[in-house]
Amino acid sequence: METDYNPMELSSNTGFEEDSEYKDIEGTDVKDMRLEAEAVVNDVLFAVSNMFVSKNLPCAEDVAFINVETRERNRYCLELTEAGLRVVGYAFDQADDGLQTAYHETVYSLLDSLSPAYREAFGNALLQRLEALKRDGQS
Repeated sequence: METDYNPMELSSNTGFEEDSEYKDIEGTDVKDMRLEAEAVVNDVLFAVSNMFVSKNLPCAEDVAFINVETRERNRYCLELTEAGLRVVGYAFDQADDGLQTAYHETVYSLLDSLSPAYREAFGNALLQRLEALKRDGQS
C-alpha cells in the first residue's frame, strides 16, 4: 500500500526548527530532504519501537539517514534518497558503503520486508481505521 504524505499534515514540533545548522537555508534541497525524512518517521512511528532522523550522519542535498528499531528489537540505519529507502547499516548511525541492499519505493515496503511485527501493527491500525469509518457511516 502506497500513500503520499501531505507536508501540511506534519507535526509542527519536528525538532527541525531548532537545528542551528539548518537555519537560514530556507528553500534549499537539504531542508526538503530532511523534511521528507521527518515525514517518513512521523508516518510509521506508531508501528515500530523507535525511529528518528540521524543527527550524527550528514544530511545532504540528495540524502538523509533514518535510524529505526523494529518491534523485534532489530536496529537499522536507512538511507533516504530520490531512489527510495534502503538499509545501509545494522546499528544506529552506521552507514556501510560496502553494503549492497535493495531500494524500496516506500517505507511501508521496506519495513514490511524487515519486520513481521510492523506488518501486524500496520494491519491492525488499518483495520481499526476501517471499522471507525464503518461506524461513522452508519451514524
